[in-house]
Amino acid sequence: MKYNGPKAKKCRRHGVNLYGSDKYDKILQRKPNGPGKSPRDQQPRLSEYGTQLKEKQKVRDMYGITERQFRRMYDAATTVTGQTGDALKQMLERRLDNVVYRAGFSMTRIQSRQFVGHGHFLVDGVRVTIPSFQVKPGQVVTVRTQSKSSPVFVPILASHEKYLPPQWLKVDSKAMRIEVAGIPKPEDAERAVEMRQIIEFYSRN
Repeated sequence: MKYNGPKAKKCRRHGVNLYGSDKYDKILQRKPNGPGKSPRDQQPRLSEYGTQLKEKQKVRDMYGITERQFRRMYDAATTVTGQTGDALKQMLERRLDNVVYRAGFSMTRIQSRQFVGHGHFLVDGVRVTIPSFQVKPGQVVTVRTQSKSSPVFVPILASHEKYLPPQWLKVDSKAMRIEVAGIPKPEDAERAVEMRQIIEFYSRN
């Protein structure tokens, strides 16, 4: 079931900014405890399974993916040569909505998912409206000509000068163009993720 409640509540539950917006950092600084908890309340100790489940949910919320999508990605990662956790991180990072976010063309992944879904972006000149689309090295992502003048991009591009995208993406903010220059490294993924917990969760189910 899709969660439609307050996003700040989820950030406080996990103790991390899941969505990227600065306002959630401010909320976490002001209210570092879980929702409904005072500093004096004792946090219940989670079982090993509960810890793994919570970590999986955190990553799902962070990247905005469904359980079915995440399970499919895990199954695909287990077939890749090398560490399953590293392969899973790469798949998460190579999602088109995440690429748009990492390139600095959206304020949050939620916004980038909306941009992709509304058809604002092209991959190698072809309009792609699937946020989970996996980009490959050498592909070029651009903003559709009709969308470049959209007011939604004005504040984003105004703040882009201060933004430093990851090395695996070559970004031209003036041309609104992203070149996928390589494969993301494990350290390029979200730092506040314990992938080992997620691998252990799926390997036991």
